[in-house]
Amino acid sequence: MIALWAALCSGCENVPAPASSSSNAIPVPPASPISAEAAASDGAIRFLEDRVKKDPDDFIALNKLAGYYQLRLRETGNLQWLALAKRTAEASLKAIPAEQNPGGLSLLAQAEFAEHKFAAARDHAERLIELDGRKAYPYQALGDALLELGDYDGAEKAFREMEKRGRGSYANETRLGRMALLRGKEEQAKTHFTNALLLALEMVPKQRETVAWSRWQLGELAFNTGNYVEAEKHYRDALTTFPDYYRGLAGLARARAAQGDLKSAIEHYERATKILPDPIFIAALGDLYQLAGRRQEADAQFALCEKLAALGAAGGNVYDRQLAIFYADHDLKPEEAYKLAKQEYDARQDVYGADALAWAALKAGNMDEAQRFMKAALRLGTQDARLFYHAGMIARAAGDKAAARDFLQRALKLNPQFDPRQSPIAKQALAE
Repeated sequence: MIALWAALCSGCENVPAPASSSSNAIPVPPASPISAEAAASDGAIRFLEDRVKKDPDDFIALNKLAGYYQLRLRETGNLQWLALAKRTAEASLKAIPAEQNPGGLSLLAQAEFAEHKFAAARDHAERLIELDGRKAYPYQALGDALLELGDYDGAEKAFREMEKRGRGSYANETRLGRMALLRGKEEQAKTHFTNALLLALEMVPKQRETVAWSRWQLGELAFNTGNYVEAEKHYRDALTTFPDYYRGLAGLARARAAQGDLKSAIEHYERATKILPDPIFIAALGDLYQLAGRRQEADAQFALCEKLAALGAAGGNVYDRQLAIFYADHDLKPEEAYKLAKQEYDARQDVYGADALAWAALKAGNMDEAQRFMKAALRLGTQDARLFYHAGMIARAAGDKAAARDFLQRALKLNPQFDPRQSPIAKQALAE
């Protein structure tokens, strides 16, 4: 889940970083509420909408308005804000071309990134470098797009150029953390994301979603290494900062489920899905209902997951990967799962896209492709229990018992409760 990396703020480049240190030596400050300022934002949106209605060529107002729409997208995950942000950025560029309006082009690239049009975002980022290459933000946009396209060497090169122009920034620390995580260097990732949180707390004024996202990301790191107590603390800190933050609620639900508290996990997923009916959350809630013996409610959630993914397809392919994994996890529509995963991978060849395609290929009976794409998914050394689990099940199906045992052991050692539905399957397969 993406997270949306376009959600990371673009105005944070000049905040100095804390001194470099080992992750264990960097204390995480206690959480406190941060003012929402929702009323002020709503007022600004209404004012700017009225202004551009009177003067459609006011590109400054259009850019500010697109920025507010992006903020709403980050806070809520609601794709309606994405549509507004993109349309407003396009109107800005229509009023004043990119040569005199790089801000409008930057906002368009961010919107394209958020709607998973990564090739278009890359192309516009390259144009931004031509127009405004002395600054850090064009390289940030380029690196983000290349990361999702699976061009990791290109992304690292872009982030190095970004660092030269904005060393020690919040945006830079999050990118370095993301690269370390993909390379399997969790301690480095934790250092970078902790630094990012400290930088977010130094911003004036503090940005509620930015701080909450940073705390949530530390929770994800802890969860992915099986430290559910620490993960829960970070998720609760995110919710202290930003009550009803959908990422924090879903993270807390996962942490409670991993610790065996099914009732609390269901309650938090129910809250998360009311705020944002994301197919990932809905499928997870369905799994928990099923484990709790609430079969009818589980079936309703699974049906809703498919419906929402189909509705999302009308506006692009934002949910293709999630739906493919949902089908594969639940042994449903194997050919459709494979088609969706293949379609996604053709446009977005990152390690998680390779993993989704390998998993779907296994369920569709395409063993050669499953093995080939699983190898591609593991190419960076990413330490993720779900990747190891998929690799183990593929090796098992191929008759390679030694490899299957190794991968399944690695998955369960790293994160024994990585998924309420799949973890028991992994344990059973290992026992066999």
